[in-house]
Amino acid sequence: MRGTSNRTEPRLVAAVGALLGALVASGCAAMPDSGGITRVELSQGSADKNLQARVYPVAPGRGAKPRELLTGFLDAVTADEGYETARKYLTESAAAAWNPDAGTQVLSATTIAPVPDVTDADTVVSAAVRGQLVATVDEKHSYLLVTGQNNNVSSDFTFVREKDGEWRIDKLPPGVIMNETNFRNSFRQVERFFYTAPDPSLVVSGNAGQEVLIADPIYLRRRTDPLTSAARALVSGPSTWLSPVVRTAFPTDTTVDKVTIDDSRVAHVQLGKADIGEPMACRRMATQLFYTLADQGKGQVERLELKGQRGACTASRSDVPATGPGSLAGPTAATQYYQRADGALVATDEGRPGDPVRGVLGKPQSNTKPPLGTIAVSRGGAQAAAISEDGHQVYSVQLTDNAVNLGEPVLSSPAKSGDKEDGFASPSWDGRGNLWVVDRNKQTSSVVMVRGNKAYTVPVEGLTGQTVQALKISSDGVRVALVVKTPGVATRSLMFGLVVHGGTPQAPTVKITGLRRAAPTLTDVASVSWADADQLLVLGKEADRTQQLYFISTDGSQSTDTQLQSAESMMTVAASESRADSLTQAPPVLAMAEVKQTDGKPSEVKAYRLVNNQWREAPLIDKPRSFFYAG
Repeated sequence: MRGTSNRTEPRLVAAVGALLGALVASGCAAMPDSGGITRVELSQGSADKNLQARVYPVAPGRGAKPRELLTGFLDAVTADEGYETARKYLTESAAAAWNPDAGTQVLSATTIAPVPDVTDADTVVSAAVRGQLVATVDEKHSYLLVTGQNNNVSSDFTFVREKDGEWRIDKLPPGVIMNETNFRNSFRQVERFFYTAPDPSLVVSGNAGQEVLIADPIYLRRRTDPLTSAARALVSGPSTWLSPVVRTAFPTDTTVDKVTIDDSRVAHVQLGKADIGEPMACRRMATQLFYTLADQGKGQVERLELKGQRGACTASRSDVPATGPGSLAGPTAATQYYQRADGALVATDEGRPGDPVRGVLGKPQSNTKPPLGTIAVSRGGAQAAAISEDGHQVYSVQLTDNAVNLGEPVLSSPAKSGDKEDGFASPSWDGRGNLWVVDRNKQTSSVVMVRGNKAYTVPVEGLTGQTVQALKISSDGVRVALVVKTPGVATRSLMFGLVVHGGTPQAPTVKITGLRRAAPTLTDVASVSWADADQLLVLGKEADRTQQLYFISTDGSQSTDTQLQSAESMMTVAASESRADSLTQAPPVLAMAEVKQTDGKPSEVKAYRLVNNQWREAPLIDKPRSFFYAG
């Protein structure tokens, strides 16, 4: 879960978690309390998540019975020292065969089924550990949420009496079993980084062919040589889910001997079985390692020195070209945009009221032009996509003085029935200049990518009858958040998918695959925004609860590190992936909210920023229709 990363705590999650509470007490300048902003209590899981108790294992006592042994073994596998003590609960053959790294089962609670009392004549007895499976961590350290209603599991353990009369575990399942509290105390989320796979259909120019690093969230032991274990997990290769869209610079037989950090905040990594004499290959490896270690080092790592059997090199944030996570997100001083009531698009920030953008989109819409609805600005800020208010057309417009009219639409659809959930919606730009749109035509619902002035229908594998209602593409262009709906069901759920490109520049192909459910407790999703290169900010709700803000990691898990307040009055939220590095303060979260009036007047739609730890109404010159960042 993204929120467990040290890199997030001083930035976005901490900000929103601590700041939304100010909504009800900040007076007329803040979002009024009549708009439905209320405090909600922490879930039981979040209270346990930051436990940092150090666990010291206890070896089995003399004469211990099977149930006592099983309880001691389950405690011992959570120890910070590794699994040496846990193996003392096993027979010699079981200790040699047991592979604790085969994976982890995370149960809501671990319950030991009743174990019969043993007599002096008994030599073999069985017991089981039962519980509801919440998640699994595979042998590649990847966390996977388990969805569905009936997730009860039972794991069998067999005990034998040895020659000295002592009972020991002789048969047990591979991997380890933990309850949620122990898992959160024993494991931490780490993000290792891999390069985007090349797109064979791109004509390499500008940002189009630039490779950038993508986060691959995993879980490792919290206090067992954390930097070395993270480096070793990196060189072992990407997760099964992410592997189709990323590449690594490390040869398959690479090993890590040790990682150390000196007083100058330089991380020293010594590789084994790696010839890194070729400068470019060494530099690529060092960059992957730098961001993997810097991400979790609380600012302790400013530079990395890599050594192998032959060769050495360094890496830091200032290296050129920039390949760090979020490098394609846009300028680090993220521009904010809003659309005035007359349709004109305005660029602004906290320090100025704003200026209309250049070209036709910066001018009021006349009666002779099709009224525009949703607008999305490209990551670099040079182009915008605009969807007509009725959803019939999509326009791609340069933000220059030469753009004196909308031009011909890049996408058109036949007349719709007037249903608000029909037609084009949810324009979103990746950092390579591709525009993504959802066509919600109820007969031929689809996802469409526009490259240049050509449109390509994007198959979405694994939807199983569901339809895509909205999307947000990441700046790297290979991960996408999808809001999907099942026909006949009112709720909308969230999924992550991978974007796989192929073909040639003359005949590109593209598909979305590897769908995985995100935050399965959410029963409705109102608004989605990438808040970082590896995390979503989601406005949604759980069953029988008020609407809230959630942070969702790309492994699909929901962060509960901080106390989030409900946001019932909010309509949309916007965040930005853009920042100079992982320690830079995130650009403020933006929100549009429908504020109820106390004097009987109609509700007003207002724009808000999260500024100085409070939600404040944005002092915009004109009433806005929308408020957002590029992308």
